[in-house]
Amino acid sequence: MAEIGKGVTAGKLAISVQKRLTRAQEKVMQKLGKADETRDAAFEEMVANFNKQMTEGSKLQKDMKAYLVAVKTMHDASRRLQDCLADMYEPDWFGKEEMDALTEDTDTLWLDYHQNITDKSLTSLDLYLTQFPDIKARIAKRDRKMVDFDSARHHFSSLQKGKKKDEAKIAKAEEELGRAQKIFEELNVELQDELPALWDNRVGVYVNTFQGLAGHQEKFHGEMSKLSQNLNDIMTKLEEQREENEETNHSDSASSAPKVVQRPGPPPGRPPPRVVPSPDQRQQRVDPVVDPVVDPVVDPVVDSVSDAHTDSTQQQAPSWDSWREQAAAEPHNEEERHPKEAQGGWDPEESNTRSEAAPGQEGGVAPSYSEPSWDDDGAQVGGGWGNEGEAQSAVTNGSDGDLPPGFLYKVKAVHEYAATDGDELELNIGDDVLVLAFDNPDEQDDGWLLGVQESHWLQKKDISVKGVFPENFTQKV
Repeated sequence: MAEIGKGVTAGKLAISVQKRLTRAQEKVMQKLGKADETRDAAFEEMVANFNKQMTEGSKLQKDMKAYLVAVKTMHDASRRLQDCLADMYEPDWFGKEEMDALTEDTDTLWLDYHQNITDKSLTSLDLYLTQFPDIKARIAKRDRKMVDFDSARHHFSSLQKGKKKDEAKIAKAEEELGRAQKIFEELNVELQDELPALWDNRVGVYVNTFQGLAGHQEKFHGEMSKLSQNLNDIMTKLEEQREENEETNHSDSASSAPKVVQRPGPPPGRPPPRVVPSPDQRQQRVDPVVDPVVDPVVDPVVDSVSDAHTDSTQQQAPSWDSWREQAAAEPHNEEERHPKEAQGGWDPEESNTRSEAAPGQEGGVAPSYSEPSWDDDGAQVGGGWGNEGEAQSAVTNGSDGDLPPGFLYKVKAVHEYAATDGDELELNIGDDVLVLAFDNPDEQDDGWLLGVQESHWLQKKDISVKGVFPENFTQKV
């Protein structure tokens, strides 16, 4: 049995080799023009379209697989990124549970997208391309059978045209020609029906492939857009939580930190203005002559105004009711007001003419009295007791010269302050500043004062360089 099998195989191989030689010889004869060649221009066009269609389909399949590889790579990268974010996201941060759920949803969305493209787009494309190898093989077989048909026809024609005709050989050649023609025509007819249909089928394949891909992309990106918006909302609220914590920590540290100068908000309501007594009342309340060396009797009204002006800038002037109560409590006759006069100690009328030098005074200059002057806030800004030609002001601690308009009191800088605006006053440690009243009380901010450097005022007598400065950088003197 083995010998028979070998013999059959060898016989088929010999027949196949003989057919190849015959076809090769026939093609040579056809190229030399010594044999006729069957030509079909319509079929050749079909074959050209088939080859183009197969090439395009193979390229589309290759690119689709590359796209799926990229989707898989993006899926892996997205999963690693989401896992990294989920691991770093601390439990006490806003939206920890939402973040974990968002990570799982993102991974599932990528997985579904990859699977849908594989099942519906790539699978249909693979099925479409599976028919090309079979049709290609049948086209090649049809070409071989066409050569066999041409060879049988050429052989039959040669026998008919020979001088010595052998009817048996002619009959056999005719039989072989008919068989070769039948095989060729069967293949040719089948392919002429299938190739145009396959060519037209490419449109439907392309539509299904890219329409399905577009639909999956639209669904994927729509769902991914929602997840991205959720992630953005979580990040936004996390940032707000961080800012709130920073503000809380800042406010806690500010309470124990060194003083930080800040411009406050709108000024609060200001207290009512100081009440200033009329000139007649001041004349009645002020004793015309008092010897400060012997035993000066200071008028309580003048003294209270001066003390209120020099001791505290925050204290309001006494109201009219307090003025009345104080006036009622004071003595109303000369003996009660000047007990030493009643005892014959000294005559007030002679106080301005005394030439003896008071103890502690040089040159025998007697103390003198001048009519006090008052500003709009009820503070004494000039006059009172002092040596001739050398009037002193209690509120300026002995500084020479008149006081600037609107003067309230004097402060000393205990911290340096660098001005940050054109209307602010530069301070160095130890600077003496004359505090002034604001022209418009509503312009004063809480914690800020208006003033001019004392050294500048004494030299220039100019308040155009006045400016605001923080109260907590100074100390009242």
